[in-house]
Amino acid sequence: MIVLPQFAALGYPNIDPEIFRIGWFALRWYSLAYIAGLLIGWWYLGRLARRRDAPFSRQHADDFFFWAAMGIIVGGRLGYVLFYKPLEYLSNPAAILRLWDGGMSFHGGLVGVILAVLLFCRKNRLDPFRFTDFLACVVPIGLFFGRLANFINNELWGKVSDLPWAMYSPTTGPFPRHPSQLYEAFLEGVLLFAVLNFAMYKTSAAKYPGMIGGMFFLIYGGSRYVVEFVREPDAHLGRFGGWITMGQILSLPMIAFGLYMIWRSYKVLAAKNS
Repeated sequence: MIVLPQFAALGYPNIDPEIFRIGWFALRWYSLAYIAGLLIGWWYLGRLARRRDAPFSRQHADDFFFWAAMGIIVGGRLGYVLFYKPLEYLSNPAAILRLWDGGMSFHGGLVGVILAVLLFCRKNRLDPFRFTDFLACVVPIGLFFGRLANFINNELWGKVSDLPWAMYSPTTGPFPRHPSQLYEAFLEGVLLFAVLNFAMYKTSAAKYPGMIGGMFFLIYGGSRYVVEFVREPDAHLGRFGGWITMGQILSLPMIAFGLYMIWRSYKVLAAKNS
């Protein structure tokens, strides 16, 4: 039996997912968050293109906006369908197009963006590792808005908690829970943005092709893996083997790939200097 202290829990603000509705058209906070993340990210990538060491031009930044949007939307949605609810969507394929109802996988969106980067860099003869370093500094902006969207959409809640900042959710029962969406907004958005941009502007990391990109994969994967311990696993999936979630399984390759990119960046620079 769970016994909670009397002072525990904050009230969920219960924000209406719809900003406004005109007839059949409804603008939702979930959609606006993705639009804001893409537009602000596009603007910031354009600013990074002004750096003298940038391996791409402002025109490249503008052109990549469409590629990134398609990678995020298509990859994120298909990733959610395949990783989390394949049987449900197989029985109702038309529901895959209902993006406004929520249901996006970061890992799927990441695969989509990686494919977009590889194809875009090949088309424009750019170094994908150096381009990824600059793009990595931008991605946390979208992650921040995406996690806020999860919070407003009242989804992806954490486990029951007696911490003072735990929140009552109108859809998850009578006990307060970890606001895991806000944990991720801070770690994957604010903290990751600060660390990567500090590395870009205040250290020599940009001289090592793939270094900052590797830091992104390593820090995001590690942060997501840790937060999963206080996040409620998907009810239809639970914990595999009783101890690991789908989010943690998908984060392990990210951590490994991040370590590989960091190792590779040192090797490449060492080879050039030898």
